[in-house]
Amino acid sequence: MRNSVQTDESIWLELSRDGDEDAFAQLVNSYQAPVFNLCYRMLGEAAEAEDAAQEAFLKAFRNMKRYDPNRKFVNWLLTIASNHCVDRLRKRRIRFISLDEWIQGPKANSSEVGPESAIVLQEGREEIQEMIEQLGAQDRAAIILRYWYDMSYEEIASSLSLSIGAVKSRLHRARREIAELWLENQRLMTIGKRRQDEPSTV
Repeated sequence: MRNSVQTDESIWLELSRDGDEDAFAQLVNSYQAPVFNLCYRMLGEAAEAEDAAQEAFLKAFRNMKRYDPNRKFVNWLLTIASNHCVDRLRKRRIRFISLDEWIQGPKANSSEVGPESAIVLQEGREEIQEMIEQLGAQDRAAIILRYWYDMSYEEIASSLSLSIGAVKSRLHRARREIAELWLENQRLMTIGKRRQDEPSTV
């Protein structure tokens, strides 16, 4: 079955390189979810992410002649999408303000996750998204490509036009910034809890 899918994709890619819109539409159907998810992680707004994903696919179609068949098509697509989102963030020139949590944790699709744990995981994902939105555009892209799409340092470097050393440096800085945000949030939560526990003076 997998070989059949790969064969179909090879045909769609070949036809798309010749300008076949129907063939490219098949590729869009196959990869619209990961492209939208990356755009949402980068931009933080569903409507803007949907618009960005559409523009990324349009850019991909216009540049199909430049696609290297030796490279994974999905990675090429994600590179276009991430670069487009970086451009949007630079134009936006807004720093998001929010707080909390860690990068990696238990998987939400685990069969052992109960109702209460599922709520905690959902809250954790929202907190992670808020922290990611505070990172610089390229740091944000590096974190997302590394931890959500499991790209290698080499693939990230190629995607963001950086050296491997620069990618490692950005990932280290981004992880440190997220850790500092998490610690600050824990401090604020502790202060808030202490105030709640203090006896009323009324």
